[in-house]
Amino acid sequence: MMGATGPLHDHIRALGTAFSAAQVQASMALFGPLQPAVDEAMVRRDLSYGPDPRHRLDLFGGGGTDAKQPVLVFLHGGGFVGGDKGVPGAPFYNNVGAWAAAQGWLGVTATYRLAPDHPWPAGAQDVARLVGWLKLEARRHGGDPGRIVLMGQSAGATHVASYVGGQGFADQAAASIAGAIMLSGLYDVPSAARNPYQDAYFGTDPARFAAQSSIDGLTTTSVPCLFTVAENDPADFQRQAALLVARRVATKGKWPDFHWLEGHNHISPVHQIHSAVDELGPVLARFVARVTG
Repeated sequence: MMGATGPLHDHIRALGTAFSAAQVQASMALFGPLQPAVDEAMVRRDLSYGPDPRHRLDLFGGGGTDAKQPVLVFLHGGGFVGGDKGVPGAPFYNNVGAWAAAQGWLGVTATYRLAPDHPWPAGAQDVARLVGWLKLEARRHGGDPGRIVLMGQSAGATHVASYVGGQGFADQAAASIAGAIMLSGLYDVPSAARNPYQDAYFGTDPARFAAQSSIDGLTTTSVPCLFTVAENDPADFQRQAALLVARRVATKGKWPDFHWLEGHNHISPVHQIHSAVDELGPVLARFVARVTG
């Protein structure tokens, strides 16, 4: 459990559990002023990792071709139909890349193709393409291609989960990455609440939902994983986290590396990273150090 008390977390709790544009804007307003300015001299923008206009990434830090730093890759959320690696006029998600660089790593923030034009399994395919690009190119930018850690939030976490535990990708993931961090993802499609965003990505055929799920693969993968869910996440994400933990306990006899983020909502954990009140960063840093050491 990550403790959270004080006025800031009272403000976050007051935003409620329903995920909305208003909740996102309010969270950005709370954490934006607490973020340090990003040194653009350390950022390489809009590099292409594939043929689609959405196959773009930003690199943060890196110490030259002989640096061999761990590589932390962040994939944003957006309900499968939106989102980007950067928010115009705000420090997000530059904050994640800059935080990674401050740890002495190569930070990566990336976009991916969106539904409905690119339904399942496009997200996992893009993660695989991104990892493949980093395997070839990370060393040129100071990263160690043998120490890649993926991190995703919401839809981004779902895509990371599909790459790590999904059909057709799990073996590749086990051979390619050092670890995976999933913040408030969806893992069991049959039990997920139906909404237009998920339908746009997964479709509406229940006969396909089991094959589109990552929960079974996440219980057996050899890839070290860290999972979080927030106190004020929507109920569906709470249920998904509970199902994942129960499945891991039933399969492996112990909990996964799991953190309940007290005082936070669906989006605020990512907004706090690298801020003056960052509680999640140290948890993530310990995990990355453990799996890349």
